[in-house]
Amino acid sequence: MPRLFAPLALTPAGAALILLPSFCDQGGRLDPSEEQPDFPEMAGERAAFTDAAELDERQRAAIAAGRRVLEAEAEALRRVAEHLGTSFARAVDMLAALRGRVVVTGMGKSGHVARKIAATFASTGTPAIYVHPAEASHGDLGMIVEGDLVLALSNSGETAELRDLTLYTRRFHIPLVAMVGRPKSTLAEAADLVLLLPDIREACPMGLAPTSSTTAMLALGDALAVALLERKGFSARQFAVLHPGGRLGAQLQRVEQLMRRDDELPLVPLGTPMPEAVLEMTRKCLGCVGVVGNDGRLVGIVTDGDLRRHMGPDLMARQVEEIMTTRPRTIDGRALAVEALALMNECAITVLFVLDARGRPVGALHLHDCLRAGIA
Repeated sequence: MPRLFAPLALTPAGAALILLPSFCDQGGRLDPSEEQPDFPEMAGERAAFTDAAELDERQRAAIAAGRRVLEAEAEALRRVAEHLGTSFARAVDMLAALRGRVVVTGMGKSGHVARKIAATFASTGTPAIYVHPAEASHGDLGMIVEGDLVLALSNSGETAELRDLTLYTRRFHIPLVAMVGRPKSTLAEAADLVLLLPDIREACPMGLAPTSSTTAMLALGDALAVALLERKGFSARQFAVLHPGGRLGAQLQRVEQLMRRDDELPLVPLGTPMPEAVLEMTRKCLGCVGVVGNDGRLVGIVTDGDLRRHMGPDLMARQVEEIMTTRPRTIDGRALAVEALALMNECAITVLFVLDARGRPVGALHLHDCLRAGIA
């Protein structure tokens, strides 16, 4: 279905740039005289843009404010990276040794960040949940059990709603890691380990709205999760188990989930006359045929390219072993389909045979199989 809207971008000068599909007129309306392609962005586009000189004062002020915020938050992240040290390494040690879950908590904007950090831990192989500190005081403390670790976020370190949860961790000897901006705060002094944020200037002009500080917390949470997954050796295949849906899930499908198998495989034995091999290629529609030995192992492959390279009056009088390419590219069924696609692109081929542990073909993956699955 054609895209009927015009994407908006910014030029280097900060001007608005509107890209109109080729079947629209300069006003962005559909032109009935033009054929409407399925992929208008590939059919050529005309661009109409407003020059930066035409921006009014309020628009220029908005752009300046946006840049100021981004620069302030980028500076905050740079400072966090510079101050990363022993406490961060100890936090990763504690998380790596954890038998239970990471319980992430925080109030207000810190709570929103805490939810995302918990989700990142969980999606990268570390069981984690978010517990709302106010709800914890009304029964949700029961969600925190022996073997867990609490990661509490509070820039001030004085969040009243964290009081009961903090006391609970001290009473039941549950490790408490505090991500705070003040080393002498109540939360910091109660914690087993403090991840101290450097002195960070908030990006809002009043210096009050949590902006740079929450960005720093979010990035520090990501740093913990990534350092931990590297420590654990968390692999792309494990990642695929936790992300079966959407485009990400498609990228993480395995070859064995997409490959052709059984009667769909184009296979002939050694000694097969070329006319029979060509018929097998035609029946199975993969543009190739695999050649197997007496033990069932793949010994070669005949492709459309092999036919062209050996084209001659005696081609159909020959046998497959005279035409085939020996040692063809193959792949393991447990490999990610995106790895298979990369190998096809690297070798400029369109089919990979899938072999078992004994070298016998159990499947075949075509480039089009990857494209149909949304892997590109």
